[in-house]
Amino acid sequence: MVLNKLLSITDRGECNTMRYRNYKDLDISEIGMGCYALSGSYGSVDSKKYKSVLNHAIELGINLFDTAATYGEEAEKLLGDVVRPVREEVIVSTKIGLGEDGKPSLGYEDVKNACENSLNRLGTDHIDIYLVHFDDPNTPVKETVEALEELRNEEKIKHYGVSHLPGERVKEYLKNGDVSFCLMELSAVSRQSRKKLLPLCQEYGAKAIAFSVTGRGVLTGRFDEELEFEPGDIRNMDPLFKRERFRSAMRVTKKLQDVGEKYHRTSTQVAINWVLSQKGVISALTGPSSKEHLEENVKGSGWDLKEEDMRDIESFLDEEDKILNEKEPEVIKDILSERSVEDFNQLFEDLVYVMEVSMDREQAKEDEVVPVFHELLSLRKKENISVDNLENIKEKLKEILM
Repeated sequence: MVLNKLLSITDRGECNTMRYRNYKDLDISEIGMGCYALSGSYGSVDSKKYKSVLNHAIELGINLFDTAATYGEEAEKLLGDVVRPVREEVIVSTKIGLGEDGKPSLGYEDVKNACENSLNRLGTDHIDIYLVHFDDPNTPVKETVEALEELRNEEKIKHYGVSHLPGERVKEYLKNGDVSFCLMELSAVSRQSRKKLLPLCQEYGAKAIAFSVTGRGVLTGRFDEELEFEPGDIRNMDPLFKRERFRSAMRVTKKLQDVGEKYHRTSTQVAINWVLSQKGVISALTGPSSKEHLEENVKGSGWDLKEEDMRDIESFLDEEDKILNEKEPEVIKDILSERSVEDFNQLFEDLVYVMEVSMDREQAKEDEVVPVFHELLSLRKKENISVDNLENIKEKLKEILM
């Protein structure tokens, strides 16, 4: 069987073997394949080429494939087509999508209907891991859990879990349901999940599936201050690629490169291995759009960072936290206090930076900032929008943060 084969990828004379981690009735590959790129968030995607990458992932021993209804209708169909010949050998994860109005809708009937739609698009009779994608504050958690439990009893799903939910909401699901998995962003440049979500998983016995494990590519060492992304790439406004966060990410990348030299590994491979070393993580999702990058990512499995190097990395990250703790509040203050910026895109990106950083630093509550964020995003879809419209958003943030 293809998933039991040893990988024959040679890295300077060394041979890797994909490792698998057991949880409940699943043997999950340490490296998983996330299909977020199919949403177009990182730019245009060639479906034929992407299928070949997914097939190559299977050949390399990857057996966890994660998608979502919100990535576009073709995303689940494309994955279903690829895994159909090996359906019993792979683990398919997908997520409960949004309602017809584009808002999260996790009522009992909504969950049941969403699952049926995903099953049809995937062309399968069951989903191995079914995740709540976004929070629906208008629906009690117990109602959503009831629907998920019934789907499991009907054998339409094997396990369920959560993703992209506030920490308190995650805890509520863990307390009220049999949550098996929590999908969370986790990398050496995005460490917030280690404070709340990973401890919660350990407390309630759930396992973490990490995504954006290379910081949406920033830890690959392929970017510098002159980086440019194609129009439509979400990284154009991602705070990780802006200001102090990007400077910190560059320093972290250099550190991982230095550690990697001891193991004949790239910063990408060290970054992935670091994530896999975190207690409670069962798999690290990667989402490359090329076979070359996929093969590099797979080599993040099959070896271990030594304890002394883990301590060295952690000490370095502690110093980075101190630098960011000192500089980021000043950046937020400067953005909110400075005179109007004439460049619409620059001010837009700055406001996104303020919102994400303030939530990460717990300077503001998520329920305060998220509505303002949605209001900001909605402006980009309207015509004849000026900097003055953004100034209104800035004033609202001032009221929250200053």
